[in-house]
Amino acid sequence: MTVLTPPAVPIARSLPHRYPMLLVDRVVELVPGERIRAVKAVTVNEPWYAGAAPDADLAYPPSLLIESWGQTAGLLTVVGGGAPQGQVMLFGSVADAEFHHPVLPGDVIEHRVTVARTFTDSVVFEGSSHRGDLTVMTVAQMVMAFRPAELLRPTADPDDPAAPTAPTPGTGREAER
Repeated sequence: MTVLTPPAVPIARSLPHRYPMLLVDRVVELVPGERIRAVKAVTVNEPWYAGAAPDADLAYPPSLLIESWGQTAGLLTVVGGGAPQGQVMLFGSVADAEFHHPVLPGDVIEHRVTVARTFTDSVVFEGSSHRGDLTVMTVAQMVMAFRPAELLRPTADPDDPAAPTAPTPGTGREAER
């Protein structure tokens, strides 16, 4: 069993997310194909707290807690070698996520994710998130699916003038410089 620990897990090179949506700060432990433990430090400087009134409820949004947990699951797959070449990992679904306690600025949350099942084109995860010894969230099931990257790129419909088009090298502003 190979256990990877920091700095062996390059978070920013492994996930496409960037500020403000990169919601994993550090990997504590990663056993490829099996499990991962990663940390998210919640701070009041995050954009979702901007403009909050002094007496506002500062509970971390549950959707962002799920997103952070899902990014941790993504790291387990990508860094653990489970992502097929040329494929993009997409969030599929989450089932039976339970939020047991609020997460507040100043909390350091540890996500614990394990692989429950793997298929050719998807992975099923389960796990929890903790603040110290306190479980703040449990996830019974999250599904991530793999799809070919080339199928996810926009293509031009010659009959639809409003259809998105893929940029052509040497056109646009970069050609003007």
